[in-house]
Amino acid sequence: MHREIIKANIVVFIASFCTLVIELIAGRIMAPFIGVSLYTWTSIIGVVLGGISVGAYLGGLLADRYPTQTTLGVLLILSGLGAFAISPLTTYLGGSQWNASLMIRILIITTLIFFAPSCVLGMISPVVVKLALNNLDKTGNIVGKIYAFSTLGSILGTFATGFFLISWMGTRHILFSTGGILMVSGVVFGGFLSRKKIFMAVGVGLFIPFLGVFYGHAFKPPLEGRTYFYKESNYYTIQLKKKDGTNKGSALEALVLDHLIHSYTDLDDPLHLEYEYTRLYEELVRWQTKGKQSFRALFIGGGGYTFPRFLEAKYPGAQIDVVEIDPEVSRVARVFLGLPWNTTRIRTFNEDARWFVMNCKESGVYDFIFGDAFNDLSIPYHLTTKEFDLELRRLLKPDGLYMVDVIDSFKKGLFIPAYIRTLEEVFGEERVNLVIANTDINDMGISTYVVVASSKDLEQEDFVEDMKRLGDTEVIALFYPQSLLQPYLKDHAPVILTDDYVPVDNLIAPIFEERYGYRK
Repeated sequence: MHREIIKANIVVFIASFCTLVIELIAGRIMAPFIGVSLYTWTSIIGVVLGGISVGAYLGGLLADRYPTQTTLGVLLILSGLGAFAISPLTTYLGGSQWNASLMIRILIITTLIFFAPSCVLGMISPVVVKLALNNLDKTGNIVGKIYAFSTLGSILGTFATGFFLISWMGTRHILFSTGGILMVSGVVFGGFLSRKKIFMAVGVGLFIPFLGVFYGHAFKPPLEGRTYFYKESNYYTIQLKKKDGTNKGSALEALVLDHLIHSYTDLDDPLHLEYEYTRLYEELVRWQTKGKQSFRALFIGGGGYTFPRFLEAKYPGAQIDVVEIDPEVSRVARVFLGLPWNTTRIRTFNEDARWFVMNCKESGVYDFIFGDAFNDLSIPYHLTTKEFDLELRRLLKPDGLYMVDVIDSFKKGLFIPAYIRTLEEVFGEERVNLVIANTDINDMGISTYVVVASSKDLEQEDFVEDMKRLGDTEVIALFYPQSLLQPYLKDHAPVILTDDYVPVDNLIAPIFEERYGYRK
């Protein structure tokens, strides 16, 4: 009896451990296809819990009808096959098109991929309890121990996956290992080892080659031909690709974080700026410095370090700080994207930007702060709020600029008016400007816009005149007139983003749907 209880505890520990591994893997393996948002994690948690719930009900029925070790072994083997199926299903379904809202699309894909494995894993505990309950006088003690070990497995599965396994092994290797552990457990705890050895030898002989072929085809991430680096960190799925550049035909290094190309880098020319919003940054910096070589700049988000490298090369006296939450992104920039290891003046802080800003003791020290942590869906909401903006204003010099690139639709977007209005609460009305490079104001759709906030007034006429004095008569930066911006904000009735109310995912979701054609 005691031996059976130990076996029961081990089985539920393994099953719960693997369940939480799969749940955490879900967010990372789907990020390149649907991003990481509140919708993503809501769907994952709901689907996995739903699968466990249905599985527990079905497992109870199965346990009463077939209370055998064979039943337990079959369930463990099926759950292993379910873990094996996650990677190819994600590759096949992740990029599929659905004529539905973003919420429904994410929910459908998540259900198709993760419900069945969660359901089978949920069936295991009732069968284990049934097999262990031979003495009804100790029901409470036995069930309590089983659920304690189940919870312990869930806890350790969560910590191991989030803190170590993803960055060490990558999602697909973890899924392959999880499937293998479950299938081996099925053989061991299902009583199959006691069968004839010839049966086991034949089974293993047939299974191993099949597993090797299956791994080669299904457990490799879907990469384009010019991708030469792939790494899953604790924060992103990082890819590097070659791209033909516009700078004298030279090749560029494209950094992809999850599903979005974050930067293009010319290794031979740090002064090359491929993205239009970085050229807007360059003009605004040149305007405000007016030829000065010395200033301090803070970057919230490092990415490919394209613009920090540009400032370092063009302004020898510049002091540049970069706060990049992912150490692996910084390492990739040093190894592959031309950021020097020891000779650079760029200081990197691998921590959360909000934490860095809150713990910065100095005030009024930065001439420029660049916000480069937003993409089209995965927006760190705590970097959009009024409280965070107040901290940034504290760090800026009285005439300093806070510049942020925001991906949204000017006409239909809900995030960009909310973000501008929130900044106005801190910097003052009409002291937050939308800077664009498209001179056709009537054709402003989904794009990367630059939002500029300052404690001083910024005027288009002053910008143009100063740039002419600096010898540049062909500037591309255009300040969207405040006479049009203020009515635009009123028409959109934007919310003020605060730490208590910051519905960023809801605000940006319609643009994601429109951009990627998920809803007609």
